[in-house]
Amino acid sequence: MTPSLEETEQARARSLEPVGRREFAAQALVAVLFLVAAGLLLAFGDRGDIPLLDLALLVFALAGLGRLEFDLGSGFTNPTQLVFVPMLFVLSPSIVPLAVAAAYLLDRLPAVVTGRWHSQRLLFAFGDAWYALGPALVFELGGLGPPSVGDWPLYVLALATQFGGDAGSSVVREWFGNRIAASAVVRALREVWLVDLLLSPIGLLAAYATVLQAHGYLLALPLVGLLSVFAHERRARIDNAIELSSAYRGTALLLGDMLISEDEYTGTHSQSVIELALVIADELHVDDEQRRLVEFGAMLHDIGKITTPDDILNKPGPLDDEEWHVMRDHTVAGQRLLDRVGGTLHEVGLVVRSSHERYDGSGYPDGLSGSQIPLAARIVAVADAYSAMTTRRAYRDALDPNIALAELRANAGTQFDPVVATAAVRVLGAP
Repeated sequence: MTPSLEETEQARARSLEPVGRREFAAQALVAVLFLVAAGLLLAFGDRGDIPLLDLALLVFALAGLGRLEFDLGSGFTNPTQLVFVPMLFVLSPSIVPLAVAAAYLLDRLPAVVTGRWHSQRLLFAFGDAWYALGPALVFELGGLGPPSVGDWPLYVLALATQFGGDAGSSVVREWFGNRIAASAVVRALREVWLVDLLLSPIGLLAAYATVLQAHGYLLALPLVGLLSVFAHERRARIDNAIELSSAYRGTALLLGDMLISEDEYTGTHSQSVIELALVIADELHVDDEQRRLVEFGAMLHDIGKITTPDDILNKPGPLDDEEWHVMRDHTVAGQRLLDRVGGTLHEVGLVVRSSHERYDGSGYPDGLSGSQIPLAARIVAVADAYSAMTTRRAYRDALDPNIALAELRANAGTQFDPVVATAAVRVLGAP
């Protein structure tokens, strides 16, 4: 899964906001269940002698790993396995879940005190610690002692229960709190699990080192320094990308405002096309990058018309051949304008250029057909056509929406991509 900049930016913004009532209730439910389960494990498990120095070192080390946040779209991950795996061997398993929760609370307190996190988000620490319950229970029931190659099936089981607990807690919190589907939550967790999977053997090596020398797990911590460099560089790249993306969006909005100021109808029409195109894109479940191209492409598909003479643009009757030639040049003019900006808007320029191509290859300016036409352009073309048909112009009245939908159906496979046209008919209310 490739995280989108919008998801990352939104996730950062949410950390400053208070938790909604529904989300708070979901987080509270998961927290109470965690405390009950962890309390029962501590009460009935074999606590033995608790090595207080190791407990303090491991809790502080795990809290310190919270500083290493690798942004993953709507969330982030930390290299917790470097400390969590040794924790299962060094401490009594029955105390590990509560130790993990204590580390997460300790990690988040500075962010709350400095205002980077809203205080209500301390509650998240208990839900985030759910992953520790399954492995601790496996170690407790399995009577696992020092690391041993012969115990690898139980280690695999412990890792599986870790992923299961993480998934269960996240699904409950996100579905009840934010109405996010379980499948989407699991997809978002895959990168987190991959990081955990890759770091678990290193955590196991750190546990082996502890058998040879007390506090040997500390030998794994220098790796944290290397990971901190990567985390810092990754965050800097994402920050720059978000800033650049905001600049491109601002430029696109400015160009859109220019279009409205040049010609009110064209600007209003573009706003209608944006709304329609995004509805169609969502129905087709396009990815975030394609959705961004659809949005900007719809916003700017007529930007080249600012170079079209007003007497042609506002002519009340049909255009002659020469006037049509001038009018059709607006897609190429639009691409040239956006190419000057470059970056994301260069890609949008390709959508603008192709927004009047036809699926059968008889469109302009390049006679592209089928999948040669960018998907975003095929979506914009359908939205553009429907908006044009249902909008009143100086030389004709607006068509009834049902007639416009019938036109989309009739021209599917010739003028329009049949998949896109079918999706448009479906979401625009066809019987």
